Amino acid sequence: MKVNHLSKEGYQKLNDELRQLKTDGRKQVAADIEEARSKGDLSENAEYDAAKEAQGLLEKKIAELENALANARIIDEKNIDASKVYVLSTVTILNKKNNKKSTYTLVSPQEADFNTGKISVESPIGKGLLGKEAGDVVTVKVPAGMLELEILSIERIS
Repeated sequence: MKVNHLSKEGYQKLNDELRQLKTDGRKQVAADIEEARSKGDLSENAEYDAAKEAQGLLEKKIAELENALANARIIDEKNIDASKVYVLSTVTILNKKNNKKSTYTLVSPQEADFNTGKISVESPIGKGLLGKEAGDVVTVKVPAGMLELEILSIERIS
């Protein structure tokens, strides 16, 4: 069993999404199936097939969220050493190749959102930064090649 470390906000967001899928999502899929059924012969009904496939995908997503929440551990940021990079660390790094600074918050895969600066601890950069300290230089293999990153600062979400 893989432990899923989440912030309080991340846990609540997943829980809210699960609740929405189990209520509104299931109602919508059931309505879509019923509407497709009303159109006659199911053996040649593409809408029915699509609605049943959507139902399968919805149930898969529900099962994944239930599993993620069942294995979740909510992290209390106040009890984590701020001198090293861990889950919920906000890290400012310098890409040594192009001299560009970037700031990321390391989060669980379920909370990752690159557009808001949240990267997964399971991503190549996230894995490379975990456990390191300010001043450390790490080499990370990414799809575009190798990156040399210097950790400039580490902060905690408060």
